[in-house]
Amino acid sequence: MINEATLAESIRRLRHGERATLAQAMTLVESRHPRHQALSTQLLDAIMPFCGNALRLGVTGTPGAGKSTFLEAFGMLLIREGLKVAVIAVDPSSPVTGGSILGDKTRMNDLARAEAAFIRPVPSSGHLGGASQRARELMLLCEAAGYDVVIVETVGVGQSETEVARMVDCFISLQIAGGGDDLQGIKKGLMEVADLIVINKDDGDNHTNVAIARHMYESALHILRRKYDEWQPRVLTCSALEKRGIDEIWHAIIDFKTALTASGRLQQVRQQQSVEWLRKQTEEEVLNRLFANEDFDRYYRQTLLAVKNNTLSPRTGLRQLSEFIQTQYFD
Repeated sequence: MINEATLAESIRRLRHGERATLAQAMTLVESRHPRHQALSTQLLDAIMPFCGNALRLGVTGTPGAGKSTFLEAFGMLLIREGLKVAVIAVDPSSPVTGGSILGDKTRMNDLARAEAAFIRPVPSSGHLGGASQRARELMLLCEAAGYDVVIVETVGVGQSETEVARMVDCFISLQIAGGGDDLQGIKKGLMEVADLIVINKDDGDNHTNVAIARHMYESALHILRRKYDEWQPRVLTCSALEKRGIDEIWHAIIDFKTALTASGRLQQVRQQQSVEWLRKQTEEEVLNRLFANEDFDRYYRQTLLAVKNNTLSPRTGLRQLSEFIQTQYFD
């Protein structure tokens, strides 16, 4: 267990890629205990010089898209290329999706057993924002432990695409053809954040449906404004089950990284992500401190009750709360 006495040695072990120490460090970072939070802050500060060398990928897909099978095939390909792979599974127990990391790991037998791979679930308890914060910090731990590719995986519902896209270099949306899911992806604004769209299950009798879906996505991409001037998002197909098309996806990811690195855009994106993360965390911390104050919490509840009972408009309630904060903390 990591504590103040063992912190320096734990950092050394983490830097040497010891999986048990990495797991302990993740448990420490995930803990909400004040003492653990203070210690995890020291840990994260100490490893920052060793972070940033990994390729950060985001993979999302609706239930049934074959995400686990895809990650298994893709992860094993990277290992054969001599790379170390970490998978951080965000939102595995969402009440919305019903997904389960235990099921995912069962379907990723080879990857879960591989010495060069590390899989970690991040329970969200239905609150993706907090899980995303932890995922970002777990990603840094993986980088410090020497993993070459860190994959942040989530179910493609709600704000998950945007949350994941804001913490990775390349965002991959896994889709399936038929059943109207292809068009639904376009409606959800997926095209605005995806760097690669991968249509899985290009096998059996599904080739025609996949070809139609690919044409639809490509047509939509050509009329939308690019996310980056340096990169035209690509639509690729694969059969994760038959392990076909996986290497083409990896080559496309390398092309993406090369294009954005050459222009300096990748560094700019990472810097902006760090700034946005700090701003978001600052907002959450300020709110937490406000509600920890009994006077503010009581006044807020009174205002909330008045708004619920229609004796106060939300706009007036907001103004009164703002004036309360101004009077109590800034005057």
